[in-house]
Amino acid sequence: MRRDYGQATAFAVVMISALVFVTGLVLDGGLVLSARLRALGQAQEAARAGARTIDLLIYRQRGQVVLDQAKAAAAARAYLATAGATGNVRVAAGRVIVTVHRVQRTQILAAIGIVSINVRASASARPVRGITTEIP
Repeated sequence: MRRDYGQATAFAVVMISALVFVTGLVLDGGLVLSARLRALGQAQEAARAGARTIDLLIYRQRGQVVLDQAKAAAAARAYLATAGATGNVRVAAGRVIVTVHRVQRTQILAAIGIVSINVRASASARPVRGITTEIP
């Protein structure tokens, strides 16, 4: 009869390591998803803040809603600064485009060398007049 000392220990080590890795994926994956949702919300709000800055002179003279590009970029950047977020703001083709960057530190995956995960979310907005049913 042959003795199998140590085989159960090796199996237990492999299974516990796999369980810790899967737990890390679930926990840290949830943290990354939450960070991405926060970044998306901040990008959307910054884009909306910028899209509210229309050129009032053109609106009063011609009744046209035209984005004031300098004020729109400044308003979006101000919102990001107030929210404590970092990102890029671009104004092009009558739209305010905001990209927010975040670094989410991992909790469990740091044990295997994955210390942080970069998260990015983008949103855009344009000024509208009245209620619209148009889907951008």
